[in-house]
Order: sequence, then structure tokens, then C-alpha cells
Amino acid sequence: MTGNDAVLALVVLTALGFDFTNGFHDTGNAMATSIVTGALPPRVAVAVSAVLNLAGAFLSTEVAATIASGLVNSHVVTLTVVFAGLTGAILWNLATWFLGIPSSSSHALIGGVIGATMAAAGGSAVKWQGVVSKVIVPAALSPFIAGAIAALGTWLVYRLTRQVAERPRAHGFRIGQVGSASMVSLAHGTNDAQKTMGIITLALIANGTLHSGAKSPDWVIASCAVAIALGTYIGGWRVIRALGKGLVEIEPAQGLASESASAAVILASTDFGYSLSTTHVATGSILGAGVGKKGAEVRWHIARRMVMAWLLTLPAAALVGAVAYWAAHGIGGTAGVVVIFIVLVLASIAFFVASRHPAVTPENVNAAWTGTVVPAPTTDEAAS
Repeated sequence: MTGNDAVLALVVLTALGFDFTNGFHDTGNAMATSIVTGALPPRVAVAVSAVLNLAGAFLSTEVAATIASGLVNSHVVTLTVVFAGLTGAILWNLATWFLGIPSSSSHALIGGVIGATMAAAGGSAVKWQGVVSKVIVPAALSPFIAGAIAALGTWLVYRLTRQVAERPRAHGFRIGQVGSASMVSLAHGTNDAQKTMGIITLALIANGTLHSGAKSPDWVIASCAVAIALGTYIGGWRVIRALGKGLVEIEPAQGLASESASAAVILASTDFGYSLSTTHVATGSILGAGVGKKGAEVRWHIARRMVMAWLLTLPAAALVGAVAYWAAHGIGGTAGVVVIFIVLVLASIAFFVASRHPAVTPENVNAAWTGTVVPAPTTDEAAS
């Protein structure tokens, strides 16, 4: 194995690692409301979501093509650039997951790649028109579109079912939530899994394994599908708790309306090849469901915290991606990539260890919201 082969192998491994973090970071987008309303038990919800993410990854490649050729000039991209971009995306994903902020994995990935590309070849290597039309504009519009649809849907379902007794109405909406949450999971697989496919394809083009403009090979599609499904099954409980309990106290009717709105918007964006943030869509839908129900409490200060993270995601991931590139390039060759890879692994372990004290688990994810991601310890836990 040559040094270049070793770097390519590390890039593919790191890309699949990002896909794994993408899965557990975004599980809440599909399943947070179903878990909080009791439509699905937590562990069943993440298992269903994982299977449908796996299936969705095989349904389309439009977004993968956007990532592979629509954002940066592939002829100036090297394996080190792709690796540095992935490093920025993973570290931002882990930081926001630890803080319980449902930020966009998609924007973290795009920001990391743009930052590393600019560090290597300057701003002219970035296709800014594609970034604006395929990323910035959809990111700005999608939460409002999803929120408006969810608000209207919530208002309609309450109005149309106002004569139905509360108990059968809630039971019916919980059943409907299983279907709508499943659609969001399938839609997430069609959109997010493809982003890593696009990144690995970009690396193969940079290595000369594929020609410019080539589609993702079958082994890339299959490995990305499995990685995001495994991450989804692990469940990002901190983000699930923030989405399900932090923004609005969700009722089954609101959950059905918000999930249906999310699925419709994500599937439409996938069809057009837009690299949409499912996090922005799901958060907008949940807020819309809160606005659409008369008397519902919407915690706008939590929403503002999330929006601030959204605004920081692209530049922060870009900065980390650029620093990772400069460090790897400064050390030079295969050794530079190996050193940054070791730093990335150690940082990931540190985030995991820190998240266990205290941990958010399927057993306490629905505990009463006290203003923080981590629930207050029970009397027994506090005494021990």
C-alpha cells in the first residue's frame, strides 16, 4: 500500500465516521416528537428510524451529485482537503451534540469542505453561486416554509377534530405519528446519507480513481447507508431531548402535523437536488406546531439559541476545516493526515466521556424540562 492509498483509506474511514455522527445527531429530527408523545417507545423509535434511513439512502443520488461537483472545483481538491473538511464537520457535530443543540450536519460538512478548500486553493476554488443557490437560500427559507405548513396543519387538525373526544383523538394521532415519523426517517435517508456519498466520491475524484462528474459507486452508497443507519440506532439522546421537550410541549396532533410537514419539505428538496438541512426543517416544523395550537407555550429563547448555532455552523466548521488543513499540510504527506486523524479520534473520545457525566438516556429523555439538556437527577441518583 502506498502513502496515497493509506490517505485515501483514512479519508473514507473518516467520511463514514462523519456519516455515523450525522445519524445520531439527526435522529431527533424524525423521532423526537413521537418519543415525547409516547407514540413510540424510545428504543423502538430509533430502530425504526435506522431501518428507514438505510432504505432511504438507496432511493436517490441527486444530493450526492450536488455535494460532489456543485460546491467546489473538484480539480483543485486533494485528499488532504477532503480529510480536513471532514475533521471540521465531525468536531462541530460532536460539540453541538454535547450541548444538545440540533444544528445542521449538512452545513457542518459543507462548511468544513469550503474552509479546507479555501485554505488550500483560495476563495476562487469555491463555487459561490452553487453555495448560495443550493445551500444558503434553502437554509434560510426551509424553516419558515416547514413552520408555515406545520402551523396550518396543526390549526386544521385541531379544528377538524374538535368534536372528537380527547382520548380517541390522541390515540388516533399517535398512530398517525408512527407513519409520519417513518416518512421523515425515509426522507432523511434520501437526503443526508447522500452527502457523505458525495464527499467520498469527491475524494475518489481527487485521487484519480473516478473521473470528474462521476456518480457514486455502489460500494459507496451501501457503506454510507449502513453507517448512517448505525448512527441513527445509537440515538442522539441529548438532541432528541432538546427538540422534543425544549421548544414546545408537544401533543400527538402537533407531532403528526410537524412530522408530516417535515417529510413533505425534505422529500421535495431531495427531488430538486437541494442539500437541505433536515434539522432546520424539523425545528421549523416543531415551532410551527407550537404556533398553530392556541395557548401553546413556545420557548422562543431556546429557538434563538438554536438559530445562533445555525448561523455559526458554516463559518465555525469552515474555520476548523481550514486549521486542520494547515496543520496536516504543515506536517506534510501521509504523516500529516495521520497526526490529525489521531487528534480527531482523541477529541471524539473526550466528547463521549464528558457526555456520560451525567448522561441522557432512553430512560430519562422524557423527564420534565428544567431548562437544560440534562434532566435533574432523581432523589436516588442525587443521594448516590
